[in-house]
Amino acid sequence: MPVKPKILKREVVAQSRFFGVEQLHLRFSNGVERVYERLRSPRIPAVMVVALKDEDTVLLIREYSGGLDNYQLTLPKGALELGEPLFDGACRELREEVGFGARRFKELKRLSLSPGYMGHMIYVVLAEDLYPAPLDGDEPEPLEVVEHPLEDMDRLIRAADFTEARALAALYMVRDLIRERRAKRESEEQAL
Repeated sequence: MPVKPKILKREVVAQSRFFGVEQLHLRFSNGVERVYERLRSPRIPAVMVVALKDEDTVLLIREYSGGLDNYQLTLPKGALELGEPLFDGACRELREEVGFGARRFKELKRLSLSPGYMGHMIYVVLAEDLYPAPLDGDEPEPLEVVEHPLEDMDRLIRAADFTEARALAALYMVRDLIRERRAKRESEEQAL
C-alpha cells in the first residue's frame, strides 16, 4: 500500500453558499511537493435511493440539473438532515421526490464522484415494498416520476437525458441483486 502524502498546509481559497474550494499543500513520500485543489466535502452525507415498485420496475425522476443546465433522468437523492438516520433520510427523500415511502431498506454501497478533486460520498440505498406517502419537499417545481424496466439498462445508457454515473452504477447493483434473488428462488423451487 502506498504511503499517503503528508498535508503541509490546508486553506480555503473560495467559498460560496454551497461549495468551498480548498488547497492542499502536499509532500509525497518521495519528497515531491504539490498543491492540489479540491471541493471541500459536505459535513452532512447524502443518500441516493433505488426505489423498486416491484422487482421489474424502478422509479426514476426527471429534474432540472443546474450543472448541465438541462433536465435529467436520475434517481431520487438528497442530503441527510443533521443527525438523521440513513434510512429515515432515504424514506424522506423518496416521499418528497417520488411520493412513496418504503417498508424495507437496504444499504448497498457508498459511492464517490470524481475522487481526484472531491471527497463527497453518497450512500446508495435500495427501497422496496413501497406505499403512497407524498411529502412536500424543497424542489422548486414538481418532479416527473418515470417508471422504467430494471432490466432495460441499454435504453437508459443510450438516453441523452440519463448521464449520472452514480445512478447508473446504483441501477446495475440493484439489477444484479434482483437477478441473484430470482436465481436463488428458482433454485429453491427446483429443490422442492
